[in-house]
Amino acid sequence: MSAPVEFAVWAPVPERVRVQVDGAVHDMRRDDQGWWRAEVEAGPDADYGFLLGDDDTPRPDPRARRQPAGVHGLSRRFDPSSYAWGDGAWTGRPLAGGVVYEMHVGTFTPEGTLDSAIDRLGHLVDLGVDFVELLPVNTFDGTHNWGYDGVLWYAVQESYGGPAAYQRFVDACHQRGLGVIQDVVYNHLGPSGNYLPLFMPIFSEGGANTWGESVNLSGPDSDEVRRYILDNALMWLRDMHVDGLRLDAVHALVDERATHVLEEMAREVEALSVAVRRPLTLIAESDLNDPRLVTPRIAGGTGIDAQWSDDLHHALHATLTGEGQGYYRDFADAGLGGVAKTLTGAFFHDGAWSSFRRRHHGRPVDTARLPGWKFLGYLQDHDQIGNRAVGDRISATLSPGLLAVGATLVLTSPFTPMLFMGEEWGAATPWQFFTSHTDPDIGRATAEGRKSEFAGHGWDADEVPDPQDPETFRRSKLDWSEPEREPHARLLEVHRTLLALRRAHPELADADLSAVEVGWDEDDRVLVVHRGSLRVVANLSGEEQEVDLDRTATGVLFATSGEPALDGTTVTLPAESAAVLTT
Repeated sequence: MSAPVEFAVWAPVPERVRVQVDGAVHDMRRDDQGWWRAEVEAGPDADYGFLLGDDDTPRPDPRARRQPAGVHGLSRRFDPSSYAWGDGAWTGRPLAGGVVYEMHVGTFTPEGTLDSAIDRLGHLVDLGVDFVELLPVNTFDGTHNWGYDGVLWYAVQESYGGPAAYQRFVDACHQRGLGVIQDVVYNHLGPSGNYLPLFMPIFSEGGANTWGESVNLSGPDSDEVRRYILDNALMWLRDMHVDGLRLDAVHALVDERATHVLEEMAREVEALSVAVRRPLTLIAESDLNDPRLVTPRIAGGTGIDAQWSDDLHHALHATLTGEGQGYYRDFADAGLGGVAKTLTGAFFHDGAWSSFRRRHHGRPVDTARLPGWKFLGYLQDHDQIGNRAVGDRISATLSPGLLAVGATLVLTSPFTPMLFMGEEWGAATPWQFFTSHTDPDIGRATAEGRKSEFAGHGWDADEVPDPQDPETFRRSKLDWSEPEREPHARLLEVHRTLLALRRAHPELADADLSAVEVGWDEDDRVLVVHRGSLRVVANLSGEEQEVDLDRTATGVLFATSGEPALDGTTVTLPAESAAVLTT
């Protein structure tokens, strides 16, 4: 049934704006701030678009909630309040003490939809994680993509099921005790279907970042651009009942104002948290190694709750695999000492020399003031797999024993652990870089750019998967038969047991970085992490090792392989194994 509806769009760039609703075109009126409005009869599922200037081609609404025909098509009205939520008993979950599971909707299940992902939530509950972190789901060109080529930040990708399916997914997670964190990208827009510059000065005049033009956060007319970002963040948390946001590459947000947009976001999200009466969390990805990002605003920081810690990943990856090229070089040179440094201080580059950057980088974390849960620790993530030439997981390189050792060090760490989907069973499927750009020129440029990037690092171009080839996408889907057979089943049990231990023994989740001590022997390839009265002992060598402890070991809580032999203040571990001991 149709009713009067106000259509509004901020478009200070064109001199004239009209709105097309279900085929009929209507003039719009402009106010002094550049907003255009018109009241039009429209049904709840009306299709609409905006005609800019003298162009008679309707463009999607920058704040569209649905794009059933893709990024180039008409927008469709969607009322988020029409959904009957069943999560009334959900009071939220704080990040502290939690475990995060990173998921890409399109490759998590064979169907690649939000509804099919609901059917697999029981696996996550049994695994013992607390949060599902979805890679970006906002609308991108084509049918499959990592999600970082999105151009319409308010709409959920239709091939995933659209916004209604998204609400069902969040609801289902909450009813199973799982929080939801949504990955969002505010530092750039994708190359296809980005019509925002026709509406607004979305980009800064000050230059570009790694992915293209920088978003206009502090130039002329940037107030409404910032509002466009902040309102989007609040939409996910309020209308979609999301529990937190992962903010992509915040170091690429160029903001010259006294109050950074991230600080402004932290303040508004804190206010919303009070209003909805549940914890809301902001997690940043940052390359700056600056602890002020996660320092509370009252203490002079930005007020973001937590951030990813690539340094722990790099230290573990270099030590376990032996890789030392590129940004792994410093970590490979440091060996187990680098692992120890990150386990106790979060950042390896804390003002230290970075050979990859050819300069000193970062600043130290005040471990007496900042708890470890503010840093997400992981052995794998989508970037560190997918940005490799062939998208190979660490399971393609390491033995099952070393995979279990790596899992033990991450899941008993003082950080907020994060797993990438399939990691828990050592998935043999790769996770490659894939796109489905409908513009042939963009698709060709993407494929050629990918191959030339790695050709410059010694790879044969034919070895690098074509991101536009649908088979690249299909190869990246999880194989759900793997967890039922060895060696995957054993590794899955290792993860389940470690997560249960983390819940049962508060010492393993203790986030006090100043209380963590690490001892190591580079020659024997052994490491001992002090977690209160517990000792996490790891043998990374290919031989059985006798390890000295600082006190008598009284029992074995967990072992990845065999039964460690205790003898007073020493323990003998099998090759490539780890154990958690009581003392």
